[in-house]
Amino acid sequence: MSPSGYDETGVRCTMMRGGTSKGLYFEACDLPTGPAERNDLLVRLMGTPDPRQIDGLGGATSLTSKVAVVSRSPDRDADVDYLFLQLGVDDTTVSDRQNCGNILAGVGPFAVERGLVTAGKRETSVRIRMINSGSIAVATFPTPGGRPDYRGTTAIAGVPGAAAPVVLAFTNTEGSATGALLPTGNVYDVVEGIGATCVDNGMPVVVARADSFGLTGHEPHDVLTADTALGERIDVFRRKAAQLMGLGDVSASSVPKTVLIAAPADGGHLSTRSFIPVQPHSSLGVFAAISTVTGMLLPGAVGHDLAQGWATGDSRIDVEHPTGHLLIDVSVDTTRTPVHVVRSGVVRTARKLFDGTAYPRA
Repeated sequence: MSPSGYDETGVRCTMMRGGTSKGLYFEACDLPTGPAERNDLLVRLMGTPDPRQIDGLGGATSLTSKVAVVSRSPDRDADVDYLFLQLGVDDTTVSDRQNCGNILAGVGPFAVERGLVTAGKRETSVRIRMINSGSIAVATFPTPGGRPDYRGTTAIAGVPGAAAPVVLAFTNTEGSATGALLPTGNVYDVVEGIGATCVDNGMPVVVARADSFGLTGHEPHDVLTADTALGERIDVFRRKAAQLMGLGDVSASSVPKTVLIAAPADGGHLSTRSFIPVQPHSSLGVFAAISTVTGMLLPGAVGHDLAQGWATGDSRIDVEHPTGHLLIDVSVDTTRTPVHVVRSGVVRTARKLFDGTAYPRA
């Protein structure tokens, strides 16, 4: 056994569904301390690179090729630290340049399961420092009898059935990867001839109207996936936007995300189609949704005309995506300079799938 707590015979691992994603959760002490050695182990565990990930634990999509690394936090304002890593599927990439609000939903229950946090008798709130951005999230979830109970009646789009709610509240997420809520310094930019709002409230996102790409914004996921020309346009668009956002060369990065918006079609506040980084998302990431709505609330931004029709005083926004709806909570104070995010949050669910030993490919 190596000093880092693993050997080639296996490493302790928990697989959890968090929101509409699925990933491998580890305690930091069970992984190599060096990033290069750690990443090498993770890609071999996940089965990357291979579009099917047949020789690993990945599910052959970006939504199921994710990792959470959790440890007790030295920060007095947090209980645990959470590092999110996005692994490639058919590319040997491991990125720490973004948060993941879906995988975040499983971090609190995982911390209780592993004894990193003492559970309350009825519910537990865990303060989580998101290492990728340095911001704090608070996850609150039921723990009857002092243990997480994953059973419940809360349903979220993209996940069959129902489970216990995990309420996530975020603070200080502005400029998570870029250092500014509006990383270009503008609320409106023109990128490749297309109007865009570049915003970073937990996730760097480029927001554009769907009709700017010749779309309605209501296309089924498989239609978007089959449109290779669209993917190429999205890639050029996001790379140019990334330069304006100060992110540099993002050819090997999954950020910024591109979110195309349109008027709602199913009773929500808006319709979205997002891309990771150029592949259409079957739903919508939590922070991508929060950043998109944050941008739309700013006067002069892409989609602000849609936001002006939303009920005054109601910060809960129903965001439509290809497989359903995502309810988020966003409030901004536009009277301040720079604009201040008052709060942002979301309700997710999570479920433990297995806990045991994972074995890497040789």
